[in-house]
Amino acid sequence: MEAKEKGLQQNFLKIYEKAISLGISAEDLAALDSVKRLRNDCKTKSCFVLKPKYVLYSILVAFLAIIAGVVHLELYSKQGLARFWLTRYYNLSLVREKCIFVMPDKVIDAFRPPVDCSMCRGMKKVDRVKQLSSSTFEEKYAYSGRPVVVEDGAQNWTAMGSFSFDFFKNVYAEDSPVLESFEKNCQFFPYKTEFRNLREVFKMSDERAQMTDGSKPWYIGWSNCDPSAANILRQYYQQPYFLPVESESSKTDWIFIGVPGYGAHMHVDAVGNPSWQAQIRGNKTWTLQPPPECYMECSEVDVTIHPGEISKCLMAK
Repeated sequence: MEAKEKGLQQNFLKIYEKAISLGISAEDLAALDSVKRLRNDCKTKSCFVLKPKYVLYSILVAFLAIIAGVVHLELYSKQGLARFWLTRYYNLSLVREKCIFVMPDKVIDAFRPPVDCSMCRGMKKVDRVKQLSSSTFEEKYAYSGRPVVVEDGAQNWTAMGSFSFDFFKNVYAEDSPVLESFEKNCQFFPYKTEFRNLREVFKMSDERAQMTDGSKPWYIGWSNCDPSAANILRQYYQQPYFLPVESESSKTDWIFIGVPGYGAHMHVDAVGNPSWQAQIRGNKTWTLQPPPECYMECSEVDVTIHPGEISKCLMAK
């Protein structure tokens, strides 16, 4: 303890000598309120002097913590600032809040990065194969961007005899987040229909659902964000046999259903990984159109998918 007090005294003497060298008299120094408090404190307890290097360390740690917070919360961007402000001060959920203005697909497509035209160069038709091995799929199709139809892709699936409009209508509980599409990863695509969510779709009459009353056709799609329903749905299908064992699988499945006459508009599927789609009932014609930067090198291709077939496509209608 004596050594510590001696060190404190030496540090204080250094400060005192520095003050004297700057022209501050001993009387003026003693008159400072901080010095008076320090003297009073030292009478009752041990004094503590913070070394300059510790001050610098503390400032550096605080600065790094602030930088980490700015990066983590993305406060360097307008989106990050808006998210921080709305969630912390207004308690709003950005997932549930609807956008004031939805950016048109054509505008989004116009500002996307250009693609490598080698994925479609020289392609006149989509390959149709059977008994496709995992190694061939991975080498030729998985990451090349080239589409393929695996004619026996859904073999041994029971979905072909079970999935229908009524099946999906009954698989979701009344409070399922899928029906309103207000939670994260719960998306609903009405396409050219008047439906606002999946609940409205399931309320349509049986006559319109089966197109027996002369109503206009309909076609919709949604992402299944209901874990309970997912456990039921996956009892009717499994990962396609030709996918590599180590391939990743999304927890969210997409379902598209409709009647003849309607389909999706021409669009680019902005997905992070290659995807596949199985045809359960009916036939579906895909129109694969090259992006504008590849018009001079690639051609538009149509391919019709039949029940039990699985297609791997990137851009389709």
